[in-house]
Amino acid sequence: MKRLWGYLSVITATVFFGIATPFDKILLQEMHPLAIAALTYTIAGIFLFTIRQSPFKERVLNILNKENNSENFINRKDYVILIVTALCTAFIAPILYLNGLNQTTAVNASLLLNVEVLFIIGMSLILFKEVLRKKDILGMGLLIMGAIYLATKGEITDIFFKESFVGSLLIIAASFFWSVDTVLSKFLSNKRDLIWIAGLKSSIGGIFLLMTTLFLGISLKTPWEMLPLLLFVAIFSISSSFILIYFAIRELGSTRVGAIFPLSSLFGAIFAFIILGEPLTVIELLFGLLMLLGVFILYWNPKKMS
Repeated sequence: MKRLWGYLSVITATVFFGIATPFDKILLQEMHPLAIAALTYTIAGIFLFTIRQSPFKERVLNILNKENNSENFINRKDYVILIVTALCTAFIAPILYLNGLNQTTAVNASLLLNVEVLFIIGMSLILFKEVLRKKDILGMGLLIMGAIYLATKGEITDIFFKESFVGSLLIIAASFFWSVDTVLSKFLSNKRDLIWIAGLKSSIGGIFLLMTTLFLGISLKTPWEMLPLLLFVAIFSISSSFILIYFAIRELGSTRVGAIFPLSSLFGAIFAFIILGEPLTVIELLFGLLMLLGVFILYWNPKKMS
């Protein structure tokens, strides 16, 4: 049952990340990407610390720690890891990604971001000695195949030769920093107060992004009609997803969580079709189902079934 909740948590997080894609596209019509990032992470931190000071705090923490012997303390080493992961996921990676995106296409960038899965698997095997079974390799392979097709629409021929090599390297570097966050978060996932962990992580990223945005003279002005979308991305796609990811890593391990995350490509395509009216073909749906099959294979335990 604990593993089931872990899978439900990471899949819910991928839904939140997926729906952020069309919302961000709408926001980008009126705002600079750095301004969006700075405001969403700052709002996410404020939201989480507000929850932590509210009567809902213990109720939420009791749900997250119901069947787990979590740690009540956070030592100096944990704070160092927290600062490192915050800088990786909410400051360095977005800057690398945005600069890389300026030198390449969104299709190429989306494809290269899936390299994160391979970084996660490699680091998890080295650092945590996590064991992969044959079925896990098959499940992750199906997820990667589906994510690559959804990201590129099947047009991957000579992609490295047609686009800027420097931009591609920046995207790969951003993927590496995001994977560092996913892997190192394993050290923090067993803490009881995940609200504090996620809130501090969001706030550190928000502060650094805010300082960078102001230093570059970028306007933070937000049209009123964009505010609901900005709040949704901050509260659900960032703050809530951070907590869900920590919980999922605790239950499943960073390798499997990282392998499932390409599902956000599928959900992003579905929400883009519904919200923005972008085309979603039958073959794209088939590859999406292939990814869901990959999740099932990762979750399926033949010994338990027998």
